[in-house]
Amino acid sequence: MSSPDALIPLAVLVSGHGSNLQAILDACAAGRLPARVAVVVSNRREAYGLERARQAGVPALYHPLKPYTSGGRSRAEYDADLANLLQPYKPAWVVLAGWMHVLSHAFLHHYPNRVVNLHPALPGQFPGVEAIARAHAAYQNGEIEGTGVMVHLVPDEAVDAGPVVATAPVLILPTDTLADLEARVHQTEHELLVSALLSLLSGKG
Repeated sequence: MSSPDALIPLAVLVSGHGSNLQAILDACAAGRLPARVAVVVSNRREAYGLERARQAGVPALYHPLKPYTSGGRSRAEYDADLANLLQPYKPAWVVLAGWMHVLSHAFLHHYPNRVVNLHPALPGQFPGVEAIARAHAAYQNGEIEGTGVMVHLVPDEAVDAGPVVATAPVLILPTDTLADLEARVHQTEHELLVSALLSLLSGKG
């Protein structure tokens, strides 16, 4: 087991349940990733990902957008303050694991080619929200035969369009409900995110 000082610090940003955060935490604890989660931030107070962080002994921070929008402040100011929030934890990489907010240059320039996003669709397909539901509907309409998951870098403000690190296909069955497909996609996400991070952290990405 590596000493804590030898482990690569990660910041993980979440907006929801945090199952992909849990996959990272578990992989770190098992020694499958040469990393440690240094801090978790959510833009939603009720996000269960914050509780997952607390249970793992990881600092869990809440950084809401509403005080900025209601106070006449810009999203760029929000992003700059988010970067300042992370700074004491000195993350080498920032992982967006279900983070529902498009980051601007005000944040991204602090971590050039060090922000990683997970998206439940293949490159060029279904960018933005509700990607799994849109894929399910497209399959039912005969527009696609399957879907997938990708991990990509976030160099700019383009949505789900950065350089691809890894992809994995996800089968869609004729009998699939949306819940069936969501479960299969999420399982693939957990596996792909950990393997992609391992590739990046080892310099092979």
